[in-house]
Amino acid sequence: MYPLEPGSRLLYGVWMRPLGDQGERMTSETSYDSVFGKMAVDQGLCTDNELRHSLQELQERTKITPVMLRELMIELGYITASQAERLKKSIKEDKAAAHKIPGYKILGKIGAGAMAFVYKAKQLSLNRTVAIKVLPRRFTENPEYVQRFYKEGQAAGKLNHPNIVQAIDVGEAGGYHYFVMEYVEGKTIADDFVGGNCFGEQEAIDIVIQVAHALAHAHHHGLVHRDVKPKNIMINKQGVVKLADMGLARETTDIEAAQSEAGKAYGTPYYIAPEQIRGKIDIDGRADIYGLGATFYHMVTGRVPYTGDDSAEIMRKHLREKLVPPDHINTALSAGTSEVIEIMMSKRREDRYNDVEELLADLESLREGKPPLRAHQRIDVSMLEQLEEGDVVQTEEQQYGEELITRYRVAVLILGTVSAIAVLIIALMLAL
Repeated sequence: MYPLEPGSRLLYGVWMRPLGDQGERMTSETSYDSVFGKMAVDQGLCTDNELRHSLQELQERTKITPVMLRELMIELGYITASQAERLKKSIKEDKAAAHKIPGYKILGKIGAGAMAFVYKAKQLSLNRTVAIKVLPRRFTENPEYVQRFYKEGQAAGKLNHPNIVQAIDVGEAGGYHYFVMEYVEGKTIADDFVGGNCFGEQEAIDIVIQVAHALAHAHHHGLVHRDVKPKNIMINKQGVVKLADMGLARETTDIEAAQSEAGKAYGTPYYIAPEQIRGKIDIDGRADIYGLGATFYHMVTGRVPYTGDDSAEIMRKHLREKLVPPDHINTALSAGTSEVIEIMMSKRREDRYNDVEELLADLESLREGKPPLRAHQRIDVSMLEQLEEGDVVQTEEQQYGEELITRYRVAVLILGTVSAIAVLIIALMLAL
């Protein structure tokens, strides 16, 4: 995804526009351009690069004279006039739909994504500010999209925790489906990664502890989030962390849903657990521990655990490539924090923490400056299990040394074969 304006950020699972000079208000042109550009990309009418170029050109031209993004994109040949008109009509319809939701007064649009628009609104009965996510009309005719939309609201509705974005209502009005939730004024932790920045160790631990408490609550109610990542972790102005976006959440007892998703990878490639990549049907809370571990890794190193040219390569690395310990990247990181992250991101879920409560015990130890005893125990147990199975537990130095020996043997074999062939050719030539 491409942020439509400098300062844009992802909240509630969609891109949020930045605030203007007066805090909550922006010009209608800026807000409209943001939504228009995002929808053009989402519907495949233009590419990210074309939108980026249009926005740069828009910034330059508006210094001289006001111009709308849609007019500029038509002029540049990125979209046609008819395509622009259809987008305009769709935006107008969705805006009108938001005002039809009973019991709420729309205050303004705060975000737009591929799957929803998000509005800031006032709940009239309680006189409080809320966020309303509305499913665009083009998706209402697809039962799968509608079902997934309601599942998100229903999953969030089962949870009531200070570290989880609270669900308030879900329903349908005027042919549009909506999901009302707590309005969080703040940012996501992904906003702080701009420029390769990373969090201080203690700050990261405090944030991860709050997310872990949210996950413990969700797991206690039989829900696995399945998409724990920086963009779904919000922090309000009081410093309270909120886990958001239950769009991929699944009940551990929902066998029918699990079987329908068998063999399919659901999640975000940079943070997805190996068993999710394999499409396992018995996904449990340990998948969320992996996602939180990958997020923790990103927070303290300033980079994701694995990179690649595409999603397939990144997911392959999650399955097979050895993790570079985070304290090898950030040498100021304590060994204890590095060990906890490595246990959280073990490729075999059996080698991770059994549950979030066990993880929390080690996180609390880290916060108090104590060693993570459960991480130490799991490392020791893992090595003992390998020995019991007859496997040799090797250090990195041993593995590297054996690799050199293997390469040497292969080189000697190849050289010997080439020499033998050369002697044979010479012998044949002499015989002739």
